[in-house]
Amino acid sequence: MAEEPTGTIGWKLDRGERSALLARLPPLYGEAVADHVTFRSKVAPDALLPPGAPAEIVGRADDGQAVEAMVVAIDGQTARPDGSTWHVTWSLGPGREAKESNKVIAERGWTRFDAPVPLKLIPARWP
Repeated sequence: MAEEPTGTIGWKLDRGERSALLARLPPLYGEAVADHVTFRSKVAPDALLPPGAPAEIVGRADDGQAVEAMVVAIDGQTARPDGSTWHVTWSLGPGREAKESNKVIAERGWTRFDAPVPLKLIPARWP
């Protein structure tokens, strides 16, 4: 019996600009995440990586309790193929998980920034 795929593909934030982004958009909660934008989860180890594309941070979502996410436009679009919203979990408080960002955005919406923030994303895979 084959194992169920467990990998994830997407884009990692460029480590060279992560610190500058966190300084420009200070995290609201104690654990700064600012790691990746998910393209697809539960993929096979040989799944093709998504293509590189222009990206920018265009807004913020916050549940006011301990989950903060930055909404991302990839190639000008914030809508993911699955109907959710492109984002990067930005910060978390105690006991919260990055996967909660999807629910926060879906239930509470997000606030658009006056000016987008350029974002360098690198196609990647992770466990």
